[in-house]
Amino acid sequence: MRAALAEAAAAAGTGDVPVGAVVLDAAGAVVARGRNRREADGDPTAHAEIIAIRAAAGAAGGWRLDGLTLVVTLEPCTMCAGAITAARLSRLVFGAPDPRAGAVGSLWDVVRDQRLTPVPEVIGGVLADECLKIIRTFFQERR
Repeated sequence: MRAALAEAAAAAGTGDVPVGAVVLDAAGAVVARGRNRREADGDPTAHAEIIAIRAAAGAAGGWRLDGLTLVVTLEPCTMCAGAITAARLSRLVFGAPDPRAGAVGSLWDVVRDQRLTPVPEVIGGVLADECLKIIRTFFQERR
C-alpha cells in the first residue's frame, strides 16, 4: 500500500485526485504502477486502477492477470471493478472505502458478484486513514 500511496502523491502533483495503484506478482514484487491521470490526460477512463491494469497486461504479455494482486488507495468505482473482474486479477487490496462511488461493498459489490467469474479475494481498509487523509488534504487545498 505504501507504493500505491506514493503513486497517489504523484497524481496530486498533476492536479489529479490522489489515487494510486500497483499490481503485485505472487512474490509481492511490483510489476506495474498507476495513478489517476484524468486531468493530465483529459481521459475520463484514466483511473489509477485502469492505468495499472493496462501496464500489468503489457508486462505479462496478455490480458489474463491470474495470480496477480491489485493494490489501490481508494475503493474502486464500477468501471474499475469491472476491469478487475475482466482482467481476472486474483486479489484486490484497497485502502479507504468510497461511500460516494465504491463498487466493492460501499454502494455496489461488483467484484464479489457470484454471477461474474472469477471472483477475486478482497481485502479492504489497508492503511485506510492514510489513504483517506491524502484525498481529504487534496480537496481541502482546493476549497
